[in-house]
Amino acid sequence: MKDIMQLCDVVRETSYAIHLYHGHGHLEKVYENTLAHRLRKLGLDVKQQHSLIVRDEDGTVVGEYLADLFVDGRIIVELKAAKTIADEHTAQLLGYLKSARIEHGLLINFGSYKFQIKKFAMSDKMQQPASAHLISILSSFFAHFAFFRG
Repeated sequence: MKDIMQLCDVVRETSYAIHLYHGHGHLEKVYENTLAHRLRKLGLDVKQQHSLIVRDEDGTVVGEYLADLFVDGRIIVELKAAKTIADEHTAQLLGYLKSARIEHGLLINFGSYKFQIKKFAMSDKMQQPASAHLISILSSFFAHFAFFRG
């Protein structure tokens, strides 16, 4: 079994080879099928449109979503065929990682003439309730503001 960085490298290199061969302009599903096919040929466990459970902060199941690809039970791969990666695409993947409690994700865009890929890693600290994170940010802000105000 490969470590997570090696696994990400395999997905990245395979995706880039697909981009070189097929170029941009196809529907997202074409890239999904091709990437799943090539990764399976390399011996990886790849699930397409895999259902992942979404949990609330206390672990309660609140829904599910379909990951484009779930590789080796460890990486969510979100594929796009867009002009460029948008903030909404990044937010989508980060939301998936947090809610499904999966640590690693790749966002890959085949729609641009230039190959685009971003890797994200969600740590346990980042998965704390948003209110706790917001409180720490606001505390720092007001402490900084009070310092300059005198």
